[in-house]
Amino acid sequence: MEKNKVLVVIPAYNEEENIQTVVNEVDKTNSMVDVVVVNDGSKDETLEKAKLTKAKIIDLPNNLGIGGAVQTGMLYANKNDYDIAIQLDADGQHDPQYIEQMVQKIEEGYDMVIGSRFVQKTGYKQTFFRMLGINITSLLIKQITGVKIHDTTSGFRAVNKEVIKEFAKRYPYDYPEPETNMKMILKKKKILEMPVEMRKRIAGKSFITPVKSVKYMVKVTLSLLMAKLKLKEY
Repeated sequence: MEKNKVLVVIPAYNEEENIQTVVNEVDKTNSMVDVVVVNDGSKDETLEKAKLTKAKIIDLPNNLGIGGAVQTGMLYANKNDYDIAIQLDADGQHDPQYIEQMVQKIEEGYDMVIGSRFVQKTGYKQTFFRMLGINITSLLIKQITGVKIHDTTSGFRAVNKEVIKEFAKRYPYDYPEPETNMKMILKKKKILEMPVEMRKRIAGKSFITPVKSVKYMVKVTLSLLMAKLKLKEY
């Protein structure tokens, strides 16, 4: 049986302290996968650090945000005929040792595999406001679809070729994970939440503040409701 062609997509914005370590760890633990770093208009030396690795580089001239950066990676995966694409954060929180297991689950027939912090109890600690946002979006998705996603905001996800094509065509610009999770459920895709242990950032700090968390909850709630109404266009 021919091996599936696997691409790891790493969107990166101002991750000069982390990107080289992250890419090298992916290469060390998963030598049979390809890696593409999507430099999302970084203002620091993310691009220069990424060029010191074996990864392919897509250098966006402007900052598109996480949605635009991930979609760029999916466009690259689709154009180059990859069978499986895995989104991995550039801050070091996602452990690439799980990649092989995620690939196996896709090969078993799942359309999307979510690396989940909450489907089983782990040592990962989340702030109150972020956890509140996750719980609200989880409840809303269940009310709309009948399916519970425990970790609605996880950016550690693997998708098969069919979903790669879907994401390459249309992908939400901002905070895309809850919306795409919901849409894939409504489109009858087979989704698995796989328990993973998340790590602390290698360096730097998150830009998400309590105020931004509240804005996030409001924005995502509205986007989920709008996405449900517009599903026929998706």
